[in-house]
Amino acid sequence: MSKIIITTSEELKTLLDTTISIYIDGLTKKIDEKINPQKSKLTVKEVAYKLNVTELTVRNYISKGFIKAEKIGRRVLIDSEDLNKALSEVKSMKYRR
Repeated sequence: MSKIIITTSEELKTLLDTTISIYIDGLTKKIDEKINPQKSKLTVKEVAYKLNVTELTVRNYISKGFIKAEKIGRRVLIDSEDLNKALSEVKSMKYRR
């Protein structure tokens, strides 16, 4: 079921370039995920560095319920998916007088 397609050399070159670049982009993403896997659980210090805030601010966010966390022994761990959900949500703040 082969078809013979007659094209110019420029059309063939652009067609090959686009298909090869799509496959190479997919492969580089997979390689980056293998080399630098994303951690599933983050510490308070790592979250504070990621959000560019202090550790106390992250602990306040946890106590107020903005970020979900779990405590294992003395360590407080935050799930990276929960952190991304908390960052994507837009919550209106009510100010008290």
